[in-house]
Amino acid sequence: MAKNYFNRYIWLIDLIQRSGHISFEDIDRAWRRSTYNEYGESLSERTFFNHKKAIYDTFDIEIKCDRSLGYYISNDDDVQSDSLKNWMLQSLSLNSIMNEGSDLRDRIICEDVPSSQKWLPEIMAAMRDGKKLEMTYQSFWKSEAHTYAVAPYCLKLFKQRWYMLAKSDAYEHPRIYALDRIHCLTQTKQSYKLPKGFEPKETFRKLFGVILDNGPVENVLIRVSEDQVKYYRTLPLHHSQEEGESGDGYTEFSYRLVPTYDFTRELLSKGDTIEVMSPLWLRKEIARELRRAIKMYDDVEDGE
Repeated sequence: MAKNYFNRYIWLIDLIQRSGHISFEDIDRAWRRSTYNEYGESLSERTFFNHKKAIYDTFDIEIKCDRSLGYYISNDDDVQSDSLKNWMLQSLSLNSIMNEGSDLRDRIICEDVPSSQKWLPEIMAAMRDGKKLEMTYQSFWKSEAHTYAVAPYCLKLFKQRWYMLAKSDAYEHPRIYALDRIHCLTQTKQSYKLPKGFEPKETFRKLFGVILDNGPVENVLIRVSEDQVKYYRTLPLHHSQEEGESGDGYTEFSYRLVPTYDFTRELLSKGDTIEVMSPLWLRKEIARELRRAIKMYDDVEDGE
């Protein structure tokens, strides 16, 4: 029963978010069609208000009523700005939508996240309890795995892989560990405390990806071909993205970040749809990488 009510809460949040504003009558109409409503019963006002309260207590999401427009999420801006809560609700809402359309499962194709999500509960429990983890880890660059203790600082999802920022006694600074390279993980009795003033979001704010780099923050300017501009507008490369001037067949976008290896790889993946304008050293680096790639295909003749 508890699970069924939880699904109802997610269904109701998703319905109101997608609607913007919705009347109680339309909520009831949607509820009677929902697969979570096993008997096709109407939604009573008492049950609805109980759900509202439970949603606020569970997710800190406040549903209010505008007499002329209907029910809406009054603190939606706060929800959207909270990346963890937003990601969690999107994941749960997707699961709700999939359950609603269970007859379409074979027509909905999702990308697999290969990272070992089985380690997420252990890491989250250790972060909550303030306990170190004994970890057996094998980097892609090492021929064998090694076991050592780490203090987990935070988790980050990037390009379908989960990563953990953690501090090992073997290194002066915290390092990034990919969860799909962990062989074994167990919580120890050894306690740890986060460094004073540590803020996970601030740690990655000036970075792209998961590579930690204490290099200088720079202004990066790229030109994007006209047919790709709308992709950048709807899905920015980085939160610092700003749109600049447009010219003949291009629009400029600027970023303020540390140009890490991850960011360079991202730019290279765009091929001839972008041109790096500045800084000059990055423009030269991209050019060198492209020349190196072209050299690999020198033996390929046109027309073959």
